[in-house]
Amino acid sequence: METPRDPQLWKMAKKRAAFKTHLLIYLLVNTGLWTLWAVGVYIRGESSYPWPIWSSLGWGIGLVSHYLSTYALNEKEMIEREYQKLLNKQ
Repeated sequence: METPRDPQLWKMAKKRAAFKTHLLIYLLVNTGLWTLWAVGVYIRGESSYPWPIWSSLGWGIGLVSHYLSTYALNEKEMIEREYQKLLNKQ
């Protein structure tokens, strides 16, 4: 028999699992892109422009944003702090 889930904790768990999946995909794809670039440099025997930097940086910004919304920016706590500030002003 399954115990009832706390809806807030379930939502938080889903967000954290989604972030971890996003991080894993980011690492796999960018590792592949950088490997592809490195193999090309090795085959040609000369250095070339590191084009994977743009996907790594652009996607990395999105990943940082996803991290912040999942772990750092707790909306419930922020609302509670604002509410307490408003109460203290009265």
